[in-house]
Amino acid sequence: MTCIGKRLAGRISAAGMLLMLFSVPALAGFEDFFKGVKDVFSGGASLSEGDIASGLKEALVIGTQNAVADVGREGGYFNNPEIRIPLPGPLQKSEKLLRLAGYGAQVDAFSQSMNRAAEAAAPQAKEIFWQAIGDMSIEDARQILGGGDTAATDYFKNKTSGRLQELFGPVVHDSLAGVGATRYFQDLDARLKALPFGESLGLDLDSYVTDQALNGLFYVVGEEERKIRENPAARTTELLKKVFGAAR
Repeated sequence: MTCIGKRLAGRISAAGMLLMLFSVPALAGFEDFFKGVKDVFSGGASLSEGDIASGLKEALVIGTQNAVADVGREGGYFNNPEIRIPLPGPLQKSEKLLRLAGYGAQVDAFSQSMNRAAEAAAPQAKEIFWQAIGDMSIEDARQILGGGDTAATDYFKNKTSGRLQELFGPVVHDSLAGVGATRYFQDLDARLKALPFGESLGLDLDSYVTDQALNGLFYVVGEEERKIRENPAARTTELLKKVFGAAR
């Protein structure tokens, strides 16, 4: 085979490998796709930097979709102790007093409704993440692949935090009202002020839940990325190794 023919075959093989890589179902997990692309980056001589950047973008699209789906389902926040939105500080201080006064059920309902509001808002992040991925340069891809444990998460924070705040705010506001959190909060505030030694909660509920929702979302993305970098033995990674080995 001529030198040109070999290069052409290599490009066709590279395209075929990327096609096979991204035909794996999204449920396979963020870590599998990211690790597979990183293996190609470190050992796949047939792939150009453009191929690698495109592959990483596709992997991150799938990964962020999975992360958003995880926190955006019912119980995604509330059932995860690492990202469950806690009672606001002023209410935590008065929680015991409210429970002693017989308002424990209202406190519990308020806690759950805050988390439900965050779960309702989370799917809005997907398009913002995908836009940031689309804007990613080859240099960005190189730094992410060679960066620290949360290099991709840090990239997303830097590129999306402002837009996510703007997008989440109205959705959280409507969700809080829709699931009853606003009503529970106002009721608890009124009851607390009526109790001896009680005082107003004095809280911007929309801002509090929005901030907590975004913190939880980035936490999940960061944990997924950490697993990617620390666990080279993921199930689909073995399949990808076979695919790339056969193509070589």
